[in-house]
Amino acid sequence: MKMRALGSEGLIVSEIGLGCMGMSHAYGSKEERDERESIATIHRAIELGCTFFDTAEAYGPFANEELLGRALEGHRDRVAIATKFGFTFGEGGAIVGVDSRPAHVREVVEASLRRLRTDRIDLLYQHRLDPAVPIEETVGAMAELVGEGKVRFLGLSEVGEATIRRAHATHPISALQSEYSLWERNREPRIVPLLRELRIGLVPFSPLGRGFLTGAVQRAEAYPPDDFRHNDPRYQGENFDANMRAASIVRELAAERNATPAQIALAWLLHKGDDIAPIPGTKRRARVEENLGAVAIALSPDDVATLDRALAPEKVSGPRYNPRQMAMVDR
Repeated sequence: MKMRALGSEGLIVSEIGLGCMGMSHAYGSKEERDERESIATIHRAIELGCTFFDTAEAYGPFANEELLGRALEGHRDRVAIATKFGFTFGEGGAIVGVDSRPAHVREVVEASLRRLRTDRIDLLYQHRLDPAVPIEETVGAMAELVGEGKVRFLGLSEVGEATIRRAHATHPISALQSEYSLWERNREPRIVPLLRELRIGLVPFSPLGRGFLTGAVQRAEAYPPDDFRHNDPRYQGENFDANMRAASIVRELAAERNATPAQIALAWLLHKGDDIAPIPGTKRRARVEENLGAVAIALSPDDVATLDRALAPEKVSGPRYNPRQMAMVDR
């Protein structure tokens, strides 16, 4: 697998990474989660040339970092670990707020290092902006950890233009993690040009539209209440029907190219620039093999244009988050 540079500070990762969240959080029921298969999936990804693994303290919470730490024993020097901080948790691990005060940054990074069984985090993101703490203070604390060798590169997640500029002026930011895919293109008009101006890489999460672009999905009510898709507006009612029609072009092009819809959706992202490294999530070996196979899919300019038109923002029905979740996204 080819490698890509994110940012200007020297972070090099595989062109497709692996999002580990679903191995312990958000998707599917607890009964569907299988630690042995998840670890086997991580190991298979490494065998196929994947070097970029994404987690966060919020996934579980904490359990996903612990899982990745166990899985990467004996492989640590071959991979880049990205994790995220910034939430606070209440009873049962529920997210109850945000906290990016400098003292808290140091505290959570030390805890993440222990869970990940490592002496350094390759890419540390602020998971969501804390409006009570100036971004300069948070990034300043993150930069101190870079100076101490506990963190190598810095990132942000789901933030807007002003925050990106202020953060980058404090310490170079290597990557922005944000939702970006054929299914969600809100980053294209203003954020992608800004990232290229500042030489910051883009790490798209949910590059398969939380599975919708694969076509192998059900309506919201078919998922258990603790599955993210159960409350996803785009999986509900008339939105679901409209979105299935819009996404049909991905399935049609996949059939023509002897590929899967997931591979077409990921290939589209890879064709959008060599400063983009998507992190599709899975907890199964067969799916990681499929996703990483997208690097072999060549799309023509006409293919890309066809996909652009078919899944233009106005063709996708419904907001990407419910109001509570959207309120935590900086714009």
